[in-house]
Amino acid sequence: MNSASAKAFDMWFRSFRNTNEIRLLAIAIAAVLFIFYVMASTSRPVGDGPQGGFLRKGGADAAGLMHATEALQAGEAPEDVIGQGVIAPFPLMLYVVGMFAIGGLFFAAWLAQWVLAKDEGDKKMQEVSDAIREGAAGFLRTQYTTIFKLAAVVLVLIFCLYSVRTPPRNLPGVSSTSLAACVAISFATGSVLSAIAGYVGMWVAVRSNVRVASAATRSFQEAVAVGLRAGAFSGILVVAMVLLGIIALLFGVRMIVPAHLHQLPFLLVGYSFGASFVALFAQLGGGIYTKAADVGADMVGKVESDIPEDDPRNPAVIADLVGDNVGDCAGRGADLFESIAGEILAAMILGGGLSRNLPVDVQGGYVLFPLAIHAMDLVVSGIGVLMTEVPKGAKLSNVDPMEVLKSGYKISVALAGVGIVVICRLLLYCDAHPTAWMHFAACGLLGLATAFLFILVTQYYTDFNYPPVKGIAQASLTGHGTNVIAGMAVGMRATAAPAGIIGCVLLASYKIGRAAFGGIAGGGLFGTAVATMGMLSTVAFVLAMDVFGPITDNAGGIVEMSEQDEHVRDITDTLDAVGNTTKAITKGFSVGSASLACFLLFSAFLDEVAEISGMKVDAVDLAIPEVFLGGLAGATLVVYFSGQCMTAVGSAAQEVVKNVRDQFRERPGIMDGTQKPDYTLCVSIVTMAALREMIAPGLIAAVVPLLTGVVFRLTSSVDDPLIGAKAIAGFLMFATVTGVLFAIFLNTAGGAWDNAKKYIEKGVHGGKGSAAHKAAVTGDTVGDPSKDTAGPALHVLIKLLSTITLVCTPLFVSDAHHHRA
Repeated sequence: MNSASAKAFDMWFRSFRNTNEIRLLAIAIAAVLFIFYVMASTSRPVGDGPQGGFLRKGGADAAGLMHATEALQAGEAPEDVIGQGVIAPFPLMLYVVGMFAIGGLFFAAWLAQWVLAKDEGDKKMQEVSDAIREGAAGFLRTQYTTIFKLAAVVLVLIFCLYSVRTPPRNLPGVSSTSLAACVAISFATGSVLSAIAGYVGMWVAVRSNVRVASAATRSFQEAVAVGLRAGAFSGILVVAMVLLGIIALLFGVRMIVPAHLHQLPFLLVGYSFGASFVALFAQLGGGIYTKAADVGADMVGKVESDIPEDDPRNPAVIADLVGDNVGDCAGRGADLFESIAGEILAAMILGGGLSRNLPVDVQGGYVLFPLAIHAMDLVVSGIGVLMTEVPKGAKLSNVDPMEVLKSGYKISVALAGVGIVVICRLLLYCDAHPTAWMHFAACGLLGLATAFLFILVTQYYTDFNYPPVKGIAQASLTGHGTNVIAGMAVGMRATAAPAGIIGCVLLASYKIGRAAFGGIAGGGLFGTAVATMGMLSTVAFVLAMDVFGPITDNAGGIVEMSEQDEHVRDITDTLDAVGNTTKAITKGFSVGSASLACFLLFSAFLDEVAEISGMKVDAVDLAIPEVFLGGLAGATLVVYFSGQCMTAVGSAAQEVVKNVRDQFRERPGIMDGTQKPDYTLCVSIVTMAALREMIAPGLIAAVVPLLTGVVFRLTSSVDDPLIGAKAIAGFLMFATVTGVLFAIFLNTAGGAWDNAKKYIEKGVHGGKGSAAHKAAVTGDTVGDPSKDTAGPALHVLIKLLSTITLVCTPLFVSDAHHHRA
């Protein structure tokens, strides 16, 4: 081992030894493995033998499937028409994917080592960075303690719910205890890994910002490389952890319940629910923190005191810089983790359902296809990141950093296109349907094109090189009100193109997938799943561009507070503006993938209702009052939840504004540099306010859908035992559509306002300190909670609604036999 490797290993070992959270997580993982072992030795159903147990229908023939389907439609408990079958070993592809995921962890560690090997600049830079580091670590430590307390309560409730529920009618021999253990363990695993993804991403980000700032003192090229590779660490780590978590659960759940591969994904629905639950609170708390500090700092610093952004005289500036990490790094890492987890599991469930009509030798490919796509993502995104660099000798004045990042992304997209076709041929080819894989390859390429189109559309509406943002800057010349009106108009108009793209791709992929097997609806659903996987096939690079934003933003703050030369600030300001666009791109990307994922999860929800009740839900009829009212409740929740997020930011920001004003009044020497502001007090105020304000929106998001389904089941199920489930179906439809459009509006308007301000700060319309600039600051202040709190929280909300209703489906279904009697 060379000296550099030894130094890196020693650094990681000391971090493990000295960090209580990491040691506790290691203990938690060991405890989960122990539970797997105990459950495996105690949960064999009596009489099933070593290969019996839960979900014994793997070796199905077509007649057996028809028999089981007819029994379900008749509302009868189907016989074991398929037979026990032999539990086949996992396909070799699962081990290959696992090796790629482990390789992804090593690559992420190499990226971290490469970034951390860069110097940390002068003493002033290091002092600012240390303050940011301490504030971020302190907030996340407190925040995750609160989140895990809430998650522990939910874990117990899930276990109790599945322990007392009647096993699904088409799963004879299931043990309620085994089922409860599988769902609870998968929930716990998703929760822990989602938290780790956010925390570790933040850990590297707060150590990268000062290195980007230091690199900017030397060259523009080096600053871009350090910022992107630091962001790539989070992207690669998140994807690798999602894959390893699912693979570990597949092995662990089979120890408890010996089931066929295509049956296992149904038992892992708790994984995406746990990830969504943690991500919602992480995004809420981080978003409230970052924007409360930002708004408070801007209102008193820029507007009232006429001091520059990130000026060291502003008492809220450290809290603002901390917020970039806990909101945009940790929060977004948890957000993307749960997005990927939910979409993989939904696609695996649909692939497993479709594969039961196919020969046994190809079934595994349809289940493992989503995992293989993301293993490929690690490779193509890694290559794209390594090949992204600013041309040598290029100057800041004649190179657009956004185009540099896009050049690397185009490489990843091109490689992903080839990879999708190859993986479709390897995993989805079937002798009985020799052209089916071509149909699904076309669906995957459609999804890949969708991702690229989303990036172009978002860039058009949020980059100051294009008319929408220039129009907002122009409107700032006539005052604050016209700036706000122009920004809202841009956000509203920006919903049309993404909605159209989503609609076209969804319909096209469904039709193409359905044609793969001669009109089977299951093929259409799997086609949409493949399109979703295509869209996510470069998600690691997209997340790298997203985290690039807060890292470069922090670097700009460090440069300003450490009083570096003007040309250094010019570099970081340019990268910060690009970072705003990349953050907006990722939010648009998240919304697009969330909408496709919710369509998949909606189908899985209807299948789960049929499995539990023995009655198929053929349609969701809005003419039924309960269904319409459920839809109205879903749309209302989205808007009300957004309002709560905005209120939370406003309430916390008021405390920050008051504190900053008090410090300016009580310490008049702050403005002339004879006295120092109390940064720690402001950080403490924002921390407590964010933790307090995040609870109510999160609990409402989790409770309202459950209450809606249960109330309608209890009050209206006399004539229809499925009325609760149908009302929830309407709830999900309305909430998803409303949430997607509202999130696009909030994200785009906020990003456009922010870059309109930065456009003016480059010297346009009077530059900094002008009347137009002050109007733009007002628009940016309105946009801050829109794009960094409410908008991102909606991404998580619409997926949380789908996963929580899927896990809690038994609450919404009455006993069909009782009603027929």
